[in-house]
Amino acid sequence: MSTSATDVDTEVLVQRTDSDGIATLTLNRPRQYNALSAAMLAALQSALDELAQDETIRVVVLAAAGKAFCAGHDLKEMRANPEREYQQNLFRRCGDVMLAMLRLPQPVIGRIHGTATAAGCQLAATCDLAVASSAARFATSGINVGLFCSTPAVALTRNVARKQAMEMLMTGTFIDADTALQRGLVNRVVAPEALDGAVQDLADSIRAKSAAAVAIGKDMFYRQLEMGVSDAYDYTAEVMTCNMMTHDAAEGIDAFMQKRKPEWRHE
Repeated sequence: MSTSATDVDTEVLVQRTDSDGIATLTLNRPRQYNALSAAMLAALQSALDELAQDETIRVVVLAAAGKAFCAGHDLKEMRANPEREYQQNLFRRCGDVMLAMLRLPQPVIGRIHGTATAAGCQLAATCDLAVASSAARFATSGINVGLFCSTPAVALTRNVARKQAMEMLMTGTFIDADTALQRGLVNRVVAPEALDGAVQDLADSIRAKSAAAVAIGKDMFYRQLEMGVSDAYDYTAEVMTCNMMTHDAAEGIDAFMQKRKPEWRHE
């Protein structure tokens, strides 16, 4: 999970490395600050599709090479392709990537080591969890070039309070990592040298839990957010009932009562 461009294959736009049930996806356009070109979005979509089918992976870490986490969409590429159809396809594909992250059965932890702007801020906000370096900064800066960050607003407004989100969207002003923590955009802020350890600790904590319960819980979390309170309780009662029918729930409760470590089923 190094931030050095020399540590990754420069021919691979999204590099995947696996270790003990944790898959790390590394955005790898360091010279372009990991801007989300059409090819980068396609590579990220492909990697997420593969992970969705990989039952050996328990946690996904989204990282990036170079100085920045992600500078958002590739503005040069966008201006080189001004056709309406191209723009529509680009934003649709970006939305598909964000939805794929949310629908992934494994939780996604953002490893935010540097600047995350516009769609890069959207990417960080879409991660289920995020650990930021104290050197990281965040902005929805499209407004500065006359392009309101409408699609990044979807993720941003589901993470931070309304007026704080509106200020970021309307002004394009950067916020530092501590402010991002206060506003709920990230879970933890650590010194740059402690970032890998903090991400590993969070991933290990999740990896130690039941894979079935984690997958059920992630799916439930996002579905109930879009419901009214009454419907949400009806829905989550059914989810808990189904969860109780799983092997891991029975095993976990028995282990708790017998004061032993549970043995989770890993299918």
